[in-house]
Amino acid sequence: MSYSVGLVSLGCAKNQVDAEIMMASLQKAGYELKDDAALADVAIVNTCGFIEAAKKESIEEILELAKLKGEGTIKAIVVTGCLAERYREEILKELPEVDAVIGIGADSDIAAVIDKALTGVKAESFPEKTLLPLSGDRRLSTPSYFAYLKIAEGCDNRCAYCAIPFIRGRYRSRTIENIVEEAETLVKNGAKELILIAQDTTRYGWDIYGKLMLPQLLKELCKISGVEWIRILYCYPDYITDELLQTIAAEDKIVKYMDLPLQHCSERLLKAMRRTGSRAELTALIQKMRAMIPGLILRTTLITGFPGETDEDFTELAEFVRENRFERLGCFPYSQEEGTAAAEMPDQIDDELKQHRMDIIMEDQMNIMQEWGEKQIGKTLRVLVEGFDRYAECYFGRSYADSPDIDGKIFFTVQEKKPKYGDFINIKISDCIDCDLTGEIVE
Repeated sequence: MSYSVGLVSLGCAKNQVDAEIMMASLQKAGYELKDDAALADVAIVNTCGFIEAAKKESIEEILELAKLKGEGTIKAIVVTGCLAERYREEILKELPEVDAVIGIGADSDIAAVIDKALTGVKAESFPEKTLLPLSGDRRLSTPSYFAYLKIAEGCDNRCAYCAIPFIRGRYRSRTIENIVEEAETLVKNGAKELILIAQDTTRYGWDIYGKLMLPQLLKELCKISGVEWIRILYCYPDYITDELLQTIAAEDKIVKYMDLPLQHCSERLLKAMRRTGSRAELTALIQKMRAMIPGLILRTTLITGFPGETDEDFTELAEFVRENRFERLGCFPYSQEEGTAAAEMPDQIDDELKQHRMDIIMEDQMNIMQEWGEKQIGKTLRVLVEGFDRYAECYFGRSYADSPDIDGKIFFTVQEKKPKYGDFINIKISDCIDCDLTGEIVE
């Protein structure tokens, strides 16, 4: 009998790539793939366990599927991903509806795990994290015109608030040849934009080549015929080199967009976070990046309410945001994660205060992004067409300034010929409404 499988992947794009590799292996094993896990015989939940909100979302998803299992719609539920790796035996104990729990190192055995679960035998497997496949055939869950390209796995940075190193293991890079081979396949199958991801992309190559090799990797990827945009996410500030900035500036295919998660600017708090830098040093780095890469779009993420954050620390952070005027920014209240160094620190901040400080940062940021958007009025931007909004009765897409799912969109109208999804077109910007740009297609 042939069974169907559906997968729900939560959390980051790195987790999404793992899910795509699992789905391709299941297809090879003869399972029918369903886009909706609720309609499948077997539901896989590829969980996120990074912060408290993500853990809750993962558990809620499992419970929703458990209801369907109770009704007889679903025959088995398999849990993998970061939450499974982190909490292991606790999941089967607390969620008896689950039929199998596997760590990330068992992802390559997913077909065998499902086979066992369907016989009614509870399955657990937690092999070494290093067995997680870093490459392989993928069944893409993104639209055909863009794809995520994972260049490394794990993390060695050991930030005090972060559970990723003991969930995902040590940093391990793929070879340039292996990455380029996958990139060529993705482009051949229609990808026009490649988005480079890792826990820390700028550290790429240090473990296998003995030096930072992101610039060399980028140059090789730029040689691929058919790729139009190469975007870089998750850049750690310590490893931003002149060579990297020069490469980004010189290569036309690399979009002038960098994701630089800074978390804070207070030297005292950064030290407590086990990160380096100060407000002055980070400001100097930002100025240097913008000077070396004209038109650079900078995205960052920040944490409010880290243990011991004083009013003075927060004021410094708010001033830093207003002064440096990041084109894109996300801010999150600190999440006290068990097993991390920060969870045991004194002077934990009240949840309400953490949230209040985050709201202030984001309110300021919305004003900054609105002002940036208004400066785009009258300009013509190259836009990747992504869809049609039936309610607004217009098309939408992204410019180089927008990464999928985390940034905004550009909405535009068409007078005559309808564009195809995945086309690049020119849009003359006419307005900025709530930080989203609007405009009209131009020849």
